[in-house]
Amino acid sequence: MSATAAASTPRRGGPTVEEMFARFGPSYRWWVTLAALTGTISCILSSTIVVVALPDIMGALGMGQEQGQLLATGFLAANTGFMLLNAWAVERFGFRLTYVVSISIFILASVLAGVAEDANLMILCRVAQGASAGLLQPLSMQIIFLVFPPERRGTAMGLFSFGVVMAPATGPALGGVLVDSFGWHALFFLSLPTAGLGLLLGLIFMPGRLATGAARPLDWFGCLLLAVAIGGLLSGLTDGQRHGWYSDIVVGKLVAAGVATIGFVAWQRINPAPLLNLRVFSHMGFAMAALVAFIYGGAIFGSTYLLPLLVQIVQGYTPTRSGLILMPAGFAVAFVFLAAGRMSDFVPPWQPICAGLALFAFSCWLISFVGTDTGFWELAFWILVGRVGLGLTMPNMNVGAMRALPPHLLGQGAGGINFFRMLGGALGTNLISVLTERRTQFHAETLSSTTEGGDTLLEARRLLEGLYAKEGLPEVIRRDAAQDFLLRMLEAQAALEGFRDAFLVVGLVCLLAVIPGLTLRQKPPGAR
Repeated sequence: MSATAAASTPRRGGPTVEEMFARFGPSYRWWVTLAALTGTISCILSSTIVVVALPDIMGALGMGQEQGQLLATGFLAANTGFMLLNAWAVERFGFRLTYVVSISIFILASVLAGVAEDANLMILCRVAQGASAGLLQPLSMQIIFLVFPPERRGTAMGLFSFGVVMAPATGPALGGVLVDSFGWHALFFLSLPTAGLGLLLGLIFMPGRLATGAARPLDWFGCLLLAVAIGGLLSGLTDGQRHGWYSDIVVGKLVAAGVATIGFVAWQRINPAPLLNLRVFSHMGFAMAALVAFIYGGAIFGSTYLLPLLVQIVQGYTPTRSGLILMPAGFAVAFVFLAAGRMSDFVPPWQPICAGLALFAFSCWLISFVGTDTGFWELAFWILVGRVGLGLTMPNMNVGAMRALPPHLLGQGAGGINFFRMLGGALGTNLISVLTERRTQFHAETLSSTTEGGDTLLEARRLLEGLYAKEGLPEVIRRDAAQDFLLRMLEAQAALEGFRDAFLVVGLVCLLAVIPGLTLRQKPPGAR
């Protein structure tokens, strides 16, 4: 056991780490890692699994577009906010109680979502699932850094990162199969077996509370400011397309979000017990890793949100087929994460981080050439290239961030790096969705203006009317039927161009993220 671990060991509120090692031997570190990983995988699997079933759920529960957007982003928003409560919860209640309560809430929310017949209850359950996941992810990272010595943390972090990203990467595939086979209700029962196993393992192997003196009070005012900032921003982005970007309600929400963000940062600087300890950002390595994590979160969650929609809308895939196209990449990333975690024990983190971001940018550039004639395996390979890049990035990003911090800031650092990754996921998914809609609208207007009344369009309409005549369609509706068919063709082409533009922008942003990745070449103070 490392000196760092010994110095930070829980001594009250439950069995200590030393007592756990004495009871279970050296294998204890793997048992507690398995407990943390099992619970985390169960929660994170739910983050993207509903993407392929969103139309079915909205139709069954009578949801409008606004509620559908809340269903898609409510999980990520709650996840983001509750990550900052992790440090307080662990100090106040200990690792074991925080873990057990969080995963119990997740199990209850999953069961209620699986039987829900009301839209508001469904959204509430998704928010509860996200909140549970937000508490569990940084807790798991902190446990790994407590029980593993520095020279083995990279391997352990690779295993943890594998679960965190493998779950959302394969979620749409599993979700598609379940939706087509059993209906959307089955989605919410998928994680229950692993969540139950995680609960059992947590009761046995999770340690108690850190001996850091009296637990700090909860920053209620900071929580309020954070809720207004995240909620206002995501809600404003969601409503922008529907109400108009200059409407009073949208401008009001975005302004409130901006003011709350400034207030949150100012309050965290003067509050003696902040939700987010801004001192972690005085360490350049952590600050740059947090920026990379923000872009990384937007890339993986945004692309995972877009890809099933792309193949369903443009290529007419079923939910199962649209989910399965992510499976090859999911299996590949499993091996990449394990290798990348091992690599981070020997290779400077900045090298695989920059290589991974460049690979993902290249993958997005390839996907920007997708068309209706793009084959299943060709597109699957393009996606695989990007997932390999993300697999190289995350373990090394986490290790690089935590290496830059002194031991007493590890808890805040674990919550902070995950907070920025999920904040990037929540904000990135909304921004990518808005970008896709706006570019689709732009291309629809452009195509309509350039083809309306043109010879090609008239010839196509006459050809279609002739085909409808041969099929026996009454003359009175042939023209309207042909016009409707051509309009749908234009809409499909506009949607395709919108998706292409979105992936091109995502790739460019990831390429720019290489710049902060390069700054991680600087060794933290005291590093050998």
